[in-house]
Amino acid sequence: MIERYVLVSERIRRELPELERVVARVERAMASAQRHPEDQDLYLDSAALNLHDFYVGLERVLHYIAVNLDRSTPVGSEWHRELLLQMSLSLPQIRPPVLSSDTIKALDEYRRFRHLVRNVYAFDFDAERLQERARSLRVTFERVRSELLAFADFLDQLAQSA
Repeated sequence: MIERYVLVSERIRRELPELERVVARVERAMASAQRHPEDQDLYLDSAALNLHDFYVGLERVLHYIAVNLDRSTPVGSEWHRELLLQMSLSLPQIRPPVLSSDTIKALDEYRRFRHLVRNVYAFDFDAERLQERARSLRVTFERVRSELLAFADFLDQLAQSA
């Protein structure tokens, strides 16, 4: 049994429910913004922060995979983008792609939004862009969950066959 495969698999499985909680918080914030237009800005701020947290939490998992399986992590000013792209690569003798190119493309929007949240005041958010990211979050998360669980299953099989 190769312990690092088990560790990575378990880390993926442990983080997914946390990401689910963040997705639910975005959905609650957006629903509250609709019900309480007088406080919409506050609820949109909450949604933005949780959209940021969604990507950061997912990136933590991807970084863990890069460190423990790929044994290589991107460096430099574009490392966030490069890490995402690295997860779409098939690395012979190491692993298949972690995420599909369609999923990577969708996640890149959340990566860019994360950067925006970190670098502008909340009152400068583009409400339409925020709402678009929030609306597509559930579908994106379900795709991510499915692909990460398939990858975790692959790791479990490798661990058992070694």
